[in-house]
Amino acid sequence: MIGNLFPKPSTSEEWSTYRLSDEQVRFYREHGYLAGVRMLSDGQVNALRTDLQQLVDPEHPGHALFYEFHSNESADPENILFHALGAWRITPDFHDLLWNPAFTVPASQLLGGAVHFWHDQIFYKPAHHGGVVIWHQDYSYWTRTQPMAHLSCWIGLDDSTRDNGCVHYVPGSHRWNLLPREDFANDMDAIQAALTPQQRREFSPVAIELKAGECSFHHPLMVHGSFENRTERPRRATVINVFRDGVLSASNEPLLKGVPIIPEGARIEGQFFPLLYNPRLVVP
Repeated sequence: MIGNLFPKPSTSEEWSTYRLSDEQVRFYREHGYLAGVRMLSDGQVNALRTDLQQLVDPEHPGHALFYEFHSNESADPENILFHALGAWRITPDFHDLLWNPAFTVPASQLLGGAVHFWHDQIFYKPAHHGGVVIWHQDYSYWTRTQPMAHLSCWIGLDDSTRDNGCVHYVPGSHRWNLLPREDFANDMDAIQAALTPQQRREFSPVAIELKAGECSFHHPLMVHGSFENRTERPRRATVINVFRDGVLSASNEPLLKGVPIIPEGARIEGQFFPLLYNPRLVVP
């Protein structure tokens, strides 16, 4: 970490306060997600909101450091869905969020090992706006890595509700096969055509309503999506995507725009995919 927004534990007792319970880990294994984990204080939320409001401006001086930047990724120009990757490279607060022990310790428990950074995301649905994020599986966009040992953490910077477009999960879908990749923000129900009759019967989404500063974790095959924002306030969120130490590149192309090539079969690590947490290196 390069700033002071997130305190770093100095003793094993302090580290242990961030651990998930055995019951929480079992819930994740069974259902493919875990919600309602407190990730940020009110002060940390406000700091990240301030950064986000600056980062959505295409004229921001750090704009060139984004891997992707979509002022509107919605297929409908009348419904805005802001989506960008790479905020960690631009502001100290989004950078240090990756090393927040409230994130790294649970992530290590759910992944079953040391945690490497993959990439971050910002999502912003303005008031009375906000395009949908279609039903999808994250790993359908990440098949340039192997084996599949990823984890996503969705962090609310506003209260997220059914009315303002909270994330919905399909419990148990982390046991499904890898489904075809669709346009990220287009037809909400495009995935239905790829489901088996059994999967259609099991397709019972649950709304993940969270308070600002709370998060949800989900498996890379978890089917999830979100609907439009129908309220008078914005719905802002950031996502941290990570993988377990030892994952290999499955491509001879850049894994992210502007990042040096990691040859197929080589371990994914280094400056752009830093090690965030290794439980074996924690203060005894």
